[in-house]
Amino acid sequence: MGIALHNRAIYNDLNYPLVSSNGDSFMLKTHTCGELTLEHVGQHVTLAGWVNRRRDHGGLIFVDLRDRFGITQVTIDSDATAEAHDVAGQLRSEYVVQVSGDVRKRPPGFENPNLATGAVEVIAEEIKILSPARTPPFYISGNADDVEEALRLKYRYLDLRRPRMLANLVLRHRMVRMIREYLSARDFLEIETPILLKSTPEGARDFVVPSRMHAHRFYALPQSPQQLKQLFMVAGIERYFQIARCFRDEDLRADRQPEFTQLDLEMSFVEAEDVRALIEEMLIELSGEISPKRIQQVPFPVLTYAEAMERYGVDRPDLRFGQTLFDVTEDVRHSEFAVFRNAAASGGQVKGVVYPGGADLPRREIDELTDFVKQYGAKGLVWIGVTGEIPANGPIPAEALRSQTAKFLSADELRAMISRSQANTGDLILLVAADPGVTAQSLSNLRLEIGRRAGLIDQNVLAYCWITDFPLLEYDDELQRWQAVHHPFTSARDEDWSLLESDPGAVHAKAYDVVLNGWEIGGGSIRIHRTDLQYRLFRTLQISEEEAEAQFGHLLEAFQYGAPPHGGIALGIDRMAAIYAETPSIRDVIAFPKTAAGTDLMVNAPSPVTEAQLRELHIMLRPEKDGGD
Repeated sequence: MGIALHNRAIYNDLNYPLVSSNGDSFMLKTHTCGELTLEHVGQHVTLAGWVNRRRDHGGLIFVDLRDRFGITQVTIDSDATAEAHDVAGQLRSEYVVQVSGDVRKRPPGFENPNLATGAVEVIAEEIKILSPARTPPFYISGNADDVEEALRLKYRYLDLRRPRMLANLVLRHRMVRMIREYLSARDFLEIETPILLKSTPEGARDFVVPSRMHAHRFYALPQSPQQLKQLFMVAGIERYFQIARCFRDEDLRADRQPEFTQLDLEMSFVEAEDVRALIEEMLIELSGEISPKRIQQVPFPVLTYAEAMERYGVDRPDLRFGQTLFDVTEDVRHSEFAVFRNAAASGGQVKGVVYPGGADLPRREIDELTDFVKQYGAKGLVWIGVTGEIPANGPIPAEALRSQTAKFLSADELRAMISRSQANTGDLILLVAADPGVTAQSLSNLRLEIGRRAGLIDQNVLAYCWITDFPLLEYDDELQRWQAVHHPFTSARDEDWSLLESDPGAVHAKAYDVVLNGWEIGGGSIRIHRTDLQYRLFRTLQISEEEAEAQFGHLLEAFQYGAPPHGGIALGIDRMAAIYAETPSIRDVIAFPKTAAGTDLMVNAPSPVTEAQLRELHIMLRPEKDGGD
């Protein structure tokens, strides 16, 4: 039945009855609350669980008994068993009870088609209260949306009793189990890596752990097992995976937590296409078993980073609907409309997106969309409603367009916008003129907002895609140096190594991300496996040989003993589970998550430690600055 066995000695000491279900193990129940059907009619059973609901009709009391597997109705008749009826009268919601009785078919008209056990009931002969319960701070059977999240997190052990939360954990379990089975069947070894590691720069702040035995020395919790899995390849493991716990001290949002879980994977003697093919097949199998939604396209579409940014303004596009961006920068470079002309002249872009059927939107809604893009740095929106037929030549009739800006644009410029946007009569063209970064961010989010408002997003599909050919490096204006886009162990494309010193920004990486419904769920790359190439990249990143030896000497030395070409990927278990469970926050698929502020309301962490602990760790605390910084 999949239920953990209880400790027999403990229950004997408490004088609880022991029920043998199969002759070789003793439990407090013979069946779960979710398995009884008409096939069990006439059988004597023992159930145990929580009181989900009690209905008192005088001589008859009905109790909906709940466990992890479902709900069974228990009927207690005072004429049949007065003692059980007296105990049932004491029951309250969430009491833990044990019930023994016979399974009976429900009377005609009293069946419950919404329950798997809805055709039967248990006529109680004996009821034992195993554990009373205080009144919960919220209804367990109620809607979680009606309860403040902070209260749910404080009493998370109660929140997890809800069917929806329990279903999320079951889904996550099934997902991880399938991943393990899929990779194990393909000769991957699941190997654990240390949690206490060395602090190395990997893009986010480390959580550091002081060492008691080594004064003034610190471990770091791993942001990922990146270097260790590469060392596995040097060790000849060839195919490794791990359901890895990772830690990053960064600002939180709906799809981030300070500790998270990822599928970590590495393979030797492969190219990028080999890793992608393995993961794509796994995701297809996983989706078919976990989600009722269909995959939109197989094989998954492959877009280069440049294509994704040009068409969607983001490197994790949601492909469940169209409405790709269009560029009219060159068409308006010499426009009399100063906003467009100035943007083009200063290296900016004039790009847009179409709101289908939006030509007649009320001005209030257009103003809302204008305010929407302003939060992403845009100064405003230029809008043009196509309200009539556009002639191929000559002037455009005033009644064919609805716009406050059209009068500043030539007929050729307007035709170019309509042509490039592929707008039809009744559509609304929305344009942003700004630097490329602001234009991309504004329009990518505006596209999603249009998709939501216009009902364009197909909620019944899983739209996967691959993004490839990322830039290897990006320039940090604040630090005045190049930085790795992914991590400093990612290999450049073979043909691009010659550009590393002369034109670092033109170098493309052998990197790939997998995206699902607009969420990046995984990223990976082919790694550098030669010491000379790794040193070249470090020099471009302004990491000195001394610093490289101090931070990565173990990896650099290992490469000198024969490192195979290798690559891998990491997939976010939390994000994948959230998408499959159709919840907007990964907190809903993590058993005990942190809040947006990184705190655990249930156990009140982080919390102070004693002065004695600090002395053992050789640590003295500085007074907090004003403002708590």
